[in-house]
Amino acid sequence: MTKLDSVAIVTGASSGIGHAVVRTLLAEGWTVVGISRRPAELDESQYHEFLIDLGNLDALAALVDNQLAPLFSDDRWKRIGLVNNAATPGFMRSVEEIEPQDLAQVLAVNVVAPVYLMGVAVRHTPAWIPLRIVNVSSGAATWPLPGLADYGSSKAALRLASMTLGAELRSGDLAGGARTNVAVMSYSPGVVDTPMQVTARSADSPWSRPFVGFHAQGQLVSPEAPAGEIVRFLAGDHAEMFVERRFGET
Repeated sequence: MTKLDSVAIVTGASSGIGHAVVRTLLAEGWTVVGISRRPAELDESQYHEFLIDLGNLDALAALVDNQLAPLFSDDRWKRIGLVNNAATPGFMRSVEEIEPQDLAQVLAVNVVAPVYLMGVAVRHTPAWIPLRIVNVSSGAATWPLPGLADYGSSKAALRLASMTLGAELRSGDLAGGARTNVAVMSYSPGVVDTPMQVTARSADSPWSRPFVGFHAQGQLVSPEAPAGEIVRFLAGDHAEMFVERRFGET
């Protein structure tokens, strides 16, 4: 098998961890499909991209029907990866200040889109093709941080959805039949030097202080470090159908 037989779909491909994952995959010979709002500005023959806002669920459904479902279904692939990396940081407000439309926007991008894409990947990938799914999580998924009710709850929901898919895979009772060659990782990358961190520490909010501290104390890691761990999972063979990892544990 050559790496040209492997394809990965990466959301949030234009910056941060997603962009680093794309570059790492391309360097290792994968075909990569990026999904983001802005171009990744990569001049690589093995890179293809679709520019949409994942919060626009009608546009996402159309992209799946017209492009992604046929891509997953293509039996020329020897390995398929999905990296649900795209996320919106939320609005850095206390629970009492949250507006319903703002919360719905966060949940659409951070929960609805990645859970839907997980289902699409499992449903359309032929059973004999190894499928690896990485859902980028956060410490906020398991630890309550003031001002992050919207973001934290969205990441907690995605974490549980990842665990649920793992349980469904182990049960063998999927609608399309048992799948034995699928592995899902919920991955928390730690505090990474990304545009999301810039947004968080620049927010006009008392809740931004921890993020200012992360930067001031030099705690942010380069996106290339977690990207390497994500790519190793995509390329690997895994007995467990669900794993949960934090940066430095893989």
